[in-house]
Amino acid sequence: MRLLITGLLLFAIFPFVYGQETPSSRSTMYFALGRTGTNLREFNQMLENKGLSPMRKGYTNFNFGYQARYNDFILGLELFQNPGPKSIFNGYEIDYRTTRFNVNIGFSFTEEGPFQLIHYMSVGSGFLNFQMLKDNEASDLDDFLQNPAHGFILRDGNIHKSSLNLSGFLTEIGFQLSYDLPIPGRDEALALMARFGYSFSPFENSWNLNGISFNSTQAGAFLRLGAGITLPDYKYFYKDASLGAHIFYGLNFTSPDLFNEHLVENGLQPFTGRPNNWGVKILGYSKQMMYGMDFFNLGLGGKANATQSHSLNSVRVYANGGLKFLDLRNLEMGALAGLGFGNLRYTITSDLRPDFPRLFEEPDHDGYLAAYGAMAKPEVFITYGVPLSQRKFLDLIFGVHAGYELPLSQYKLADLAMFKYMANPYLQLSIGVRP
Repeated sequence: MRLLITGLLLFAIFPFVYGQETPSSRSTMYFALGRTGTNLREFNQMLENKGLSPMRKGYTNFNFGYQARYNDFILGLELFQNPGPKSIFNGYEIDYRTTRFNVNIGFSFTEEGPFQLIHYMSVGSGFLNFQMLKDNEASDLDDFLQNPAHGFILRDGNIHKSSLNLSGFLTEIGFQLSYDLPIPGRDEALALMARFGYSFSPFENSWNLNGISFNSTQAGAFLRLGAGITLPDYKYFYKDASLGAHIFYGLNFTSPDLFNEHLVENGLQPFTGRPNNWGVKILGYSKQMMYGMDFFNLGLGGKANATQSHSLNSVRVYANGGLKFLDLRNLEMGALAGLGFGNLRYTITSDLRPDFPRLFEEPDHDGYLAAYGAMAKPEVFITYGVPLSQRKFLDLIFGVHAGYELPLSQYKLADLAMFKYMANPYLQLSIGVRP
């Protein structure tokens, strides 16, 4: 959350820093796929000491980002999902994944035009999940809750409990090359890009889990290739288009009542309250047509009993499209339809796990159930923009969004359908910036 606020403040003060220049701007949202080289040195050393093959090096990067350029100054934000390689040992699957949120600042070496060369640096926080699990074939929820252990799950910055649990201090230094291709019949352009550089986790013991450092899961040299939608100044005589970035807090009016009943019947504590929900919203328009993306995370967590903790988590990703039907000075109203992806994961972990290498030798402590499917939603919104400079080339946007999420599958955890929990009305309060 601190990083989100920092990013918004950087966006807000920039027009005053460059207030004397003739302004030019562009905004871009993009997806990128890449690879980062790394080596789990301490964990692989433990495997080697046991005469086992090490885990393969490197991990994959799935990256979504937003970037705004004002003259030669660059500001942006990025979300990463980084799955690592998988290894099989004695019927257990060993793998890891990380999540990151970064705020970027940079400088362009080129004038505003189709080709861009940018140097940037990032600061951020992250989440690490390292696990060693057997296949879970539980078909009955009560049977699973009575005997959930089928491996171990280690987490740092546990966003399964809340989005605000991101931890650590992460940095990245890199370069970006991009080129704009025209889109027939549209004022937007297709931006093709390549990024390369190095990710750092500068504090040596910041990702230490059960006696082993996993610092390298958040570091390494990378190469990423991507594409996105960009709104460059040079394509407009009168710019009736924009693309903004927003953070929001969501009120999701739902509760896992049926699931809680099973927890209580099996001697576990129920979840209380509603899931915490913080997210990122990218929302743009061109000639009254709206489009964008939503990313948010709903989490519940707490103690299951005296020796165990548990969490119920769901990640939602939506692609949105719609229309703006009122644009009155700084006030806007519109409607969106979203189609996307959702998951649901219940995790129960022991608070008494030993350290490595004993944990590797006696892994059965934790368990989880997961479900995946498609989601849809209708949404209406109202926003109000406050210009941040006399030239009005950057607005601070306050918004209220209301809608209903509709799951398009049963989302079964073992034999219990969680459709009712996933279906819910919501209210989102957002703040963001828009060139």
